[in-house]
Amino acid sequence: VQLQASGGGLVQPGGSLRLSCTAPGLTFSSYYVLGWFRQAPGKEREFVAAVSWRGEGTDHADSVKGRFTISRDYAKNTVYLQMSSLKPEDTAVYYCAASVGYIGDNPAGYKYWGPGTQVTVSS
Repeated sequence: VQLQASGGGLVQPGGSLRLSCTAPGLTFSSYYVLGWFRQAPGKEREFVAAVSWRGEGTDHADSVKGRFTISRDYAKNTVYLQMSSLKPEDTAVYYCAASVGYIGDNPAGYKYWGPGTQVTVSS
């Protein structure tokens, strides 16, 4: 099973983007936690946000709090990352991931991944 992230692109500082994540062949159930990570060139993959599929809550990295919001759509089996007030330091490949029961910011805890989508913030 491979997750599919989309919605990346080139945006000016202060702009917005919405990333989407779907999972063809996988139906998210109440035990799943969906997360977004990002990786900039030469840096380690870092946690961005996560949401419990059954709606227990969300978590966002300090670096994106107040600017990014993770959400999910049950009917569409899709997870979103709404990004606003984007900064050049947000430039990275963004990955969506799914864990079964693990709630946290460690990439090793997530079982399913996708190939990522590039987000570039530049004027």
